[in-house]
Amino acid sequence: MHKKTWLSWSSGKDSAWALHVLRQSGEHEVAGLFTTINSAFDRVAMHAVRVELLRHQAQAVGLPLYLIEIPYPCTDEQYAAVMADFMARARNEGVQCMAFGDLYLEDVRRYREERMQRTGIEPVFPLWKKPTRPLLEEMLANGLRACLTCVDPRVLPAEFAGRELTTALLESMPSGIDPCGENGEFHTFVFDGPMFAQPLDIEMGEVVTRDGFVFADCWLRETLGSSEPN
Repeated sequence: MHKKTWLSWSSGKDSAWALHVLRQSGEHEVAGLFTTINSAFDRVAMHAVRVELLRHQAQAVGLPLYLIEIPYPCTDEQYAAVMADFMARARNEGVQCMAFGDLYLEDVRRYREERMQRTGIEPVFPLWKKPTRPLLEEMLANGLRACLTCVDPRVLPAEFAGRELTTALLESMPSGIDPCGENGEFHTFVFDGPMFAQPLDIEMGEVVTRDGFVFADCWLRETLGSSEPN
């Protein structure tokens, strides 16, 4: 019997690939996506992707999207309270598992597991401990396409923001950068891949620096000019 599963959806490559892996495994029925949203900017926390694009991603992968609004700034206590409410909602809707695209950060996994204790929902990590260079190569070889929407300029030059993640781009990164950006070096937005019914035609826009990070805006090409970037 397939386990009803909701997947943590950051809009980036790891969560998208986690969806692909879960669908192939046959053990889990991925029945929804959930994303934390910065309520002040109406964008994905850290990735800074517009909610509009999230909705189009969800349509492209054929799943309902559950938005979790968090304040800006957000304390640990506020975040924990919001997530506890969401866990209760998921449990009431018969969710058995919540899946995450984490790769190897033990503290992140431990935090998630601790927060889900006694909820009756099992945390699942379909990409856990996969070597990141072969993993990224597998993603790209299978047609996944993503652009860098957030860069940490302390470790990666700001000009990488807005560029498409390719093998060539990876080769041009400074040594020590994790190929999947697992240490927060960069965050991505996926616009095509084997989990999509159709690609998203996106346009890259303004690049800004905020809170010590460099963000590249993007939107659907068909809506270009319909609204100003935040």
